[in-house]
Amino acid sequence: MASTLPPPNVKFFVAVLYKDRAALEKARPFLVARFGPIDFEGGDHPFDVTDYYVPEMGSPLFRRILSFEMLAEPLLLVNMKLACNDIEKSLSDGGRRIVNCDAGYIDHNKVVLASAKEAGQKIYLDKGIYADLAGRYKAGKYQPFEWSFPDFKDGRYDEELLAMRAKYLEQMRQENRRKLPGPF
Repeated sequence: MASTLPPPNVKFFVAVLYKDRAALEKARPFLVARFGPIDFEGGDHPFDVTDYYVPEMGSPLFRRILSFEMLAEPLLLVNMKLACNDIEKSLSDGGRRIVNCDAGYIDHNKVVLASAKEAGQKIYLDKGIYADLAGRYKAGKYQPFEWSFPDFKDGRYDEELLAMRAKYLEQMRQENRRKLPGPF
């Protein structure tokens, strides 16, 4: 009989979609209160791959990726996505979101996004939330799949994902050093 082991911890991030920086700044304290200190913050990227959010949020739209110091088990993605939904609702103005917060995680070999929508490549987790495999680490970067979101496919976040991966790997090295037995 095969024995099971707990999964390695992962590094969580939120990709925040917003129209103006004031909306991002309103979201930041809510994100920190829920997920802890931010340890990486990417730049502002134009979100120009779809007009889906324009009727609700206006335009032009931008996306910024924030990762959090905390490492935790991957299944926490469910609660993180639900918390992001709560943050979006609490910041909405007249029933319209001013931010869209996409929860996800990275580890040494993949990028996973949370989704409330079912699709062929998504795996159901719990509480109406699915895991959407968005990229796999290969040949020095996270490679997208045919179903990956266009902005995760076109390379605009590649450097940021690699910077978050480097932080993650260092955190895992430190975590593993603490587990090593002492000299006695």
